[in-house]
Amino acid sequence: MSSRNVGRNYATQQLWVNPGAPAANSPAASSPITINHIHQARARLDRFAPLLLTLFPELASRQGLIESDLAPLPALRGMEGAGPSHGRCWVKADHSLPIAGSVKARGGIHEVLEFAEGLAIRHGILSEGGDYTVLSGTAARALFSQYEICVGSTGNLGLSIGLISSALGFRATVHMSAEAKQWKKDRLRRNGVQVVEHQGDYARAVDAGRAKAGADPHCYFVDDEQSVSLFAGYGVAAFRLEAQLRELGVAVDAAHPLFVYIPCGVGGAPAGITYGLKHLYGAAAHCFFVEPVASPCFLVRMQNPDAPGITVYDVGQDNKTEADGLAVPAASELAIREMRPLLSGIITTSDDSMFADLHWLREQAGMRVEPSAAAALSGPRMLLQSAAGQGYLRSRGLLDRMADSNHIVWTTGGLFVPDDEFDRFMERGRRAREAS
Repeated sequence: MSSRNVGRNYATQQLWVNPGAPAANSPAASSPITINHIHQARARLDRFAPLLLTLFPELASRQGLIESDLAPLPALRGMEGAGPSHGRCWVKADHSLPIAGSVKARGGIHEVLEFAEGLAIRHGILSEGGDYTVLSGTAARALFSQYEICVGSTGNLGLSIGLISSALGFRATVHMSAEAKQWKKDRLRRNGVQVVEHQGDYARAVDAGRAKAGADPHCYFVDDEQSVSLFAGYGVAAFRLEAQLRELGVAVDAAHPLFVYIPCGVGGAPAGITYGLKHLYGAAAHCFFVEPVASPCFLVRMQNPDAPGITVYDVGQDNKTEADGLAVPAASELAIREMRPLLSGIITTSDDSMFADLHWLREQAGMRVEPSAAAALSGPRMLLQSAAGQGYLRSRGLLDRMADSNHIVWTTGGLFVPDDEFDRFMERGRRAREAS
């Protein structure tokens, strides 16, 4: 372990500014990822839209594309009445994404579609430029049934991988920690997906899935920690967001900075989104990840650049959080490498703050999110109200531009939370708000 973490306090909410952020306009050197990967993912999702519409009628309103709304948010909890000096706030509502109900839908579904496309072309079922709806036919399903797709997940990636794999006719297995939400396991099983539970945390589940696939040539493993295909699928969200901002007449440039706050677990989804946004907007986009105080794996790794494999346990945190999608002990090394020159900073937040924001968002905007998705709402408060946040804005000459800025909180999951579970979330959120 690196000695650089000695003396750091990970037990309280904080905003850490990436020292590489002033030059955060260019991708990492020697990167395995290029912007072409994201362009290819966009094109692939477009090609598959007719098939997805056939498999999932709920995609009809978007003609087979998996996308969410960008909704205005009049204020933020704790900042009501603060006036327009901080700019406008928006919600990128990935908590309502169709099929899987989370940010993982784009990346997870994209990787399975890429694998299916390659198989179908190699076996002569699909021709390049052909009709992709043939992949719902008997020949394609007979081919796909010979293969298993597996993944290790805390829940939301497993839902996206499991549901699309099962719909296409693959055998699907999701390796999950025993502590993952029971309703997510139940939803997968109802859709014909095998769920294998493991004692231990997310890392144990991933290791088990990787080992299973390594021993079976007909088993394809979706690697949340290392996958370029996942990363590219997540990056498509940046281009979809650009189109939404353009339609709304929202400018993003030096005079109109954009601040984006994304919950972070292992890091692949927020890193893919950030990669795309930095490509599109360069220095005008300021991207922050938000993690639980108990599970700050990305923060720990970014602060310890010479300590690959460092975990939250190594710095005294227990990885125990109600934000199950963010309960990850170690960050993706692929995401870390890509984010070193691009990420503006990392914010950590408490479970009580997440629940209070979840409750507030339901009452004020009618949105129904998971605790992990509510983490994003701590982002603008920390940037605008903390000394570290003010220092970030001052050092970049942004203080006098904030009235013309836009802040996007990315809500990453929640659509399929059962009513009784959400009622429990709301009760805890009510108590947290009363206590704050």
